[in-house]
Amino acid sequence: MLRPVRMPVVGALEPDVSGASVSSDAGVSIDVLTETYRAHYGSLLRLASLLLDDTDSCEDVVQESFVRVHTARHRLREADKTLAYLRQTVVNLSRSTLRRRIMGMRLLSKPEPDSTSTEDGSRHVLERDVLVRALRELQRRQREVIVLRYYADLTEAQVADLLGLSVGSVKAYASRGLEALRARMETP
Repeated sequence: MLRPVRMPVVGALEPDVSGASVSSDAGVSIDVLTETYRAHYGSLLRLASLLLDDTDSCEDVVQESFVRVHTARHRLREADKTLAYLRQTVVNLSRSTLRRRIMGMRLLSKPEPDSTSTEDGSRHVLERDVLVRALRELQRRQREVIVLRYYADLTEAQVADLLGLSVGSVKAYASRGLEALRARMETP
């Protein structure tokens, strides 16, 4: 696949106040965003599915996240943080989606979870379904902390930064959330 050659612009590098070189057209390139999309779409979709309860909303949230990051890519200074920006956007848009549902009283008739496997008799699939249902019954903050901490494999500090909480609050939400999950998983 041939790509057009991008010619460097004379004077494109300008020193910042720290003395490091910064590109005058700073931001994340479309190539970096495209590669991030290809590599992480599935994991971001799974993250959204643990925060929301239907596949269509999850796909919409992830797609909108990529659109928003693409639109704002010129403001992103570090390409290696693109995934973090996308995760934050998925979490924020998931919250907004839930908020709209609550305000619209659409949560009164919760849809049945989608059947995603042909192995309905499989113990693994059943345990996963029970876990997802139990996660959805947790308080919003507990669910967000547990999903980000244990599913997205973020550190407590990263979760705290992402959600705007203290590390102590993250630990407390995780502890209480895990305790509630255990209780829900043990009862049939």
